[in-house]
Amino acid sequence: MCLALQALAALSLLLQASAEAPVPAAGADARRASHARMLAYLAEPARRLEYDKIFIGEWELPGLHAALAALAPGKQAQKRWDLLGKIAMVELRQGKTESAVEHFAEACALLPRLEGKVEHEAMLKTRFYLGLSWLRLGETQNCVARHTSESCLVPIGKGGVHQDQQGSRKAIEVFTALLADAPEDLTARWLLNLAYMTLGEYPEHVPPALVVPPSAFASDEAFPRFVDVAPQLGVNSMTLAGGAIADDFDNDGVFDLVTSEVLPSGQLRLFKGQPDGTFVERTEAANLKGIGGGLNCIQTDYDNDGWLDILVPRGAWLYEQGRVAESLLHNEGDGTFLDVTFAAGLAEANYPTQAVAWADYDNDGDLDLYMANESSPRIDAPSQLFRNEGNGRFVDVAAAAGVLNQRYAKGCCWGDYDGDRYPDLYVSNLGDDRLYHNKRDGTFEDVAARLSVLGPERSFPVWFFDYDNDGALDLYVSSYWTKVGPYVLDLLGGQSNAELARLFRGDGHGGFRDVTREVGLTDISITMGANFGDLDDDGFLDFYLSTGFPDYEALVPNRMYWNRGGKRFADVTTNGGFGHLQKGHGVAFADLDRDGDTDVFAEMGGAFPGDAFGNALFQNPGFGRHWIEVQALGVKSNRAGIGARIRCEVSENGVKRSIYRHVNSGGSFGANPLRQHLGLGSATRIDVLEIYWPTSDLTQTFRDVAVDARVRITEGVDELRPIP
Repeated sequence: MCLALQALAALSLLLQASAEAPVPAAGADARRASHARMLAYLAEPARRLEYDKIFIGEWELPGLHAALAALAPGKQAQKRWDLLGKIAMVELRQGKTESAVEHFAEACALLPRLEGKVEHEAMLKTRFYLGLSWLRLGETQNCVARHTSESCLVPIGKGGVHQDQQGSRKAIEVFTALLADAPEDLTARWLLNLAYMTLGEYPEHVPPALVVPPSAFASDEAFPRFVDVAPQLGVNSMTLAGGAIADDFDNDGVFDLVTSEVLPSGQLRLFKGQPDGTFVERTEAANLKGIGGGLNCIQTDYDNDGWLDILVPRGAWLYEQGRVAESLLHNEGDGTFLDVTFAAGLAEANYPTQAVAWADYDNDGDLDLYMANESSPRIDAPSQLFRNEGNGRFVDVAAAAGVLNQRYAKGCCWGDYDGDRYPDLYVSNLGDDRLYHNKRDGTFEDVAARLSVLGPERSFPVWFFDYDNDGALDLYVSSYWTKVGPYVLDLLGGQSNAELARLFRGDGHGGFRDVTREVGLTDISITMGANFGDLDDDGFLDFYLSTGFPDYEALVPNRMYWNRGGKRFADVTTNGGFGHLQKGHGVAFADLDRDGDTDVFAEMGGAFPGDAFGNALFQNPGFGRHWIEVQALGVKSNRAGIGARIRCEVSENGVKRSIYRHVNSGGSFGANPLRQHLGLGSATRIDVLEIYWPTSDLTQTFRDVAVDARVRITEGVDELRPIP
């Protein structure tokens, strides 16, 4: 009787979904017109100036050079020192490193004449930047020009040692002298140790009083080495900061890669995945040429046509200069994309942002968009909630819904933390965070203070996930500090005022408990990009933190945390080969070589043109365990399956356990595939595979399912279908 009722319910669902099929998106002509308009908009010179004013300062150089040339030779030492320092800083950001070294050296030569006229700290800073410029020159001549799979991985191994050693040796000379006068400068001490590493002389040649001990980099547990294979696969594009997506954009069953770059002239790029794990760039063939800029990117299927689209937010960190339209790129289903932002009504009010997330907040079957904007004293930038009208257009309902935020947002994510079928919204801010509880009537209530999930105060990437496999969503909120000192002090065993990231364990009924220290997450991190995935196919989710901040001294290793059965996390950064020094941004976990385990793609590069770096792809060596990939295809629910819940019940050595996934693209800075990868440990069959669809309130159950397979589940269809 129950089976008959379930079949009847499924049939009713399919008939209802057919009757309620969404209105098609804007016609091809409207999409093409919108695309042409966006190309012209992005090509405007103003786009470059917006970024230059905040991050580079190239526009200042003519005036600075003219002022320097006007000074009488040998006169006005203080003014000359000031101008030289400003010129050198812009040149360093531009990537004119040799010229920056020369100008900082000239400024340092003036320092004896400035005693008593210039603050001591300012004079030390000039010397610091001379050392930093030399170090950066060494990076450019070696890590960039002679890149290897061990380049910039801390602690630097034999394969990462610099061949051209002038830059590092000069940096050592400058930093050693600086630390003799300012031994408390932890950042200079850290960079001194890095310089010795690049020469293969760490720790033996580092002055004992200044060494950062090798034990500071020791992994908590043994872990196999992941090798960066991005150069061999042609996906190590030299870019600035940007986003990353791993997903299947042409429905051939193979994951592709998409990367963005924050520089306005930076090109959105598409790399088509091949069945053998290699990639072929298809940017121009995909009609993406001219679509540039964007610190982040994320995939979706906003019009429920079965083809994944792309969203690129823009303007992050640019304050009043950041009123830049985002790009919503419609997948035409023929290998090409059209920018439909203007046709979709998404460019009527533009604010600086990098934080966007998709969910069906009103359970009407299509995906809505939240844009968490950067409001500050310099610009009033309310966040936006775009309700999907189902006809290719969106309407901003944030004010009526009560989710304006009005804070400097850096991340956002959706998750039904209390299990009431309606997704809730977390927004991380530089300031108190928000947890907007969905009241199921189109409005939300901020309950962050009441549930004690306000912090850390300076937070960045954020996500909901089920780290302990109890079926309830937990919440991870990263911590972001724009100083290296607290990180170094932490390595040395000292205490700082830097905040820890937070892990809040959900109880499934609307409550959270801070378990950060309980699970061993006590390291200071400087996190910009991050994501999670199951590295060892044990069913428990691990996570990777991409670190840094715009300044060149922010050379802090990225970190990998291994989930030990949902009880604690072990830092396996060094043993796993994940400690990349360069600025890390978008992160994606995906089985990119189709061998049954999860690889890690990391988009690298900083904010300044001189801080470009190649992206990394850490290939999983394998753990010999079983797995399944599940693609959820909605019918009454959104086609992408976002918000659906998956449960696998397996038996290992006679012990039953459940493994849970909530369908989303992972963290707020970097996008995993929507097809969910579930590690199954040693289980050789899946006793129960279950999926729950919140929109239709339907549960589908499949029994005795094969492992090591890729399957599709269509809402209301009780048949598993293989993914080719």
